[in-house]
Amino acid sequence: MTRLSTMSLLVAATSLAAIATANAAPPTKTSSSAKGEILTDVSGMSLYTFDKDSEGKSACNGPCATNWPVLKASASDQPGGGYTIITRDDGSKQWAYKGKPLYTFAKDQKAGDVTGDGFFNGAWHLAKP
Repeated sequence: MTRLSTMSLLVAATSLAAIATANAAPPTKTSSSAKGEILTDVSGMSLYTFDKDSEGKSACNGPCATNWPVLKASASDQPGGGYTIITRDDGSKQWAYKGKPLYTFAKDQKAGDVTGDGFFNGAWHLAKP
């Protein structure tokens, strides 16, 4: 193989990888709710943020994570567009938006429920786009 064709193959492979990353679907959707536009998971369940979290670090573990299930990221997921992937204390991966880890609320029964907003003395908030 000539140096030019090797270089062409390398450029093509890099371009395809960039296109795949750029076209990766975001882990959330934007939906209308009784409290305005919010972020939801792909099933339409409301997403929340927690005031006790720090930038890129979840403070919700153990029983907290049972009540507030995390928006899990898989090994093949790619961050982008304001979305990052954080590593939790147990080693699992979680999506974050603008540095804030994302959760659903176990007491929300159906898409569109927003019962977790303001929970725990106002520490939980609907995630906004």
